[in-house]
Amino acid sequence: MVNVPVATLPSNGKTIPLVGFGTAEYPFNSTDSVKESTLHAIKLGYRHFDTAALYLCEQPLCEAIAEALRHGLIKSRDELFITSKLWLNNAHGHLVVPALQTTLKNLGLECLDLYLIHYPLSLRPGSDLSLLLKKEDIVKMDFESVWGAMEECQKLGLTRSIGVSNFSCKKLEELLAIVKIPPAVNQVELNPVWQQKKLRKFCEEKGIHITAYSPLGAKGALWGTNRVMDSEVLQEIARAKGKSVAQICLRWVYEQRVSVLVKSFNQERMKENLDIFDWKLSQEELDKISKIPQSRGNPAEFTVTEQGPYKSIEEFWDGEI
Repeated sequence: MVNVPVATLPSNGKTIPLVGFGTAEYPFNSTDSVKESTLHAIKLGYRHFDTAALYLCEQPLCEAIAEALRHGLIKSRDELFITSKLWLNNAHGHLVVPALQTTLKNLGLECLDLYLIHYPLSLRPGSDLSLLLKKEDIVKMDFESVWGAMEECQKLGLTRSIGVSNFSCKKLEELLAIVKIPPAVNQVELNPVWQQKKLRKFCEEKGIHITAYSPLGAKGALWGTNRVMDSEVLQEIARAKGKSVAQICLRWVYEQRVSVLVKSFNQERMKENLDIFDWKLSQEELDKISKIPQSRGNPAEFTVTEQGPYKSIEEFWDGEI
């Protein structure tokens, strides 16, 4: 079993495993393999599990945790770090606490380790949970009321830390201007083809830890591409080091002092994705990776609507594309 290193969250001193296991599989809830894969991941050494109400996999994750405890794979729930996310239909101040309470009930937990705002957007209450959103339902998020409710979740002991996902530098600045408890984490797309240098610098200065999703380009997702795995630069480095392209990507992310989420239900790849700690990239290799042409993989096109708060992808990401 691999002992995954941890990082300390600058905002509150709590720790987060530097490699986590993603449970989302598109179409959501499309297979029954979440429970089995989670159990195998625990056996391999994964301790951070990332989920969301949107992913429709809270129940199998709950069952896997319970089974891991019964079989002695872990001694207590506190050995695990569980992240979940607030989806847009509940992103209103008065709905946040009940939404987290429902999530905890589904997961069979008393508290989360980390609760994130999934996107800096809201839907009109009562809107559909899925990604197939009606454009007229998208509205601007009231950061003050939503974040105030997130802070209440932490004060109530429903989650140990709170944070955000898919926030640009500008939106983080807007949020930081009104918070009492600052966000501990910003979970964003990050890989060698989308290195987020500006955002990483900003978050480091503000004491916000970054967690990277889609470190391999998210092939198989609605917006996923082959740009990362097909990169000639990464393939060349992989051949020279006798590693897979995936391992090169994950090691690169790890060396950026951020945590990373991997998502594969293939048992060999699950093991391979943890084999990144006892070797490192050379400065020459890092320099080559730093020169890879950059392109955001997840444009979040669903956020753009003529009648909504964001009229273009550039406006939603505040030019960080």
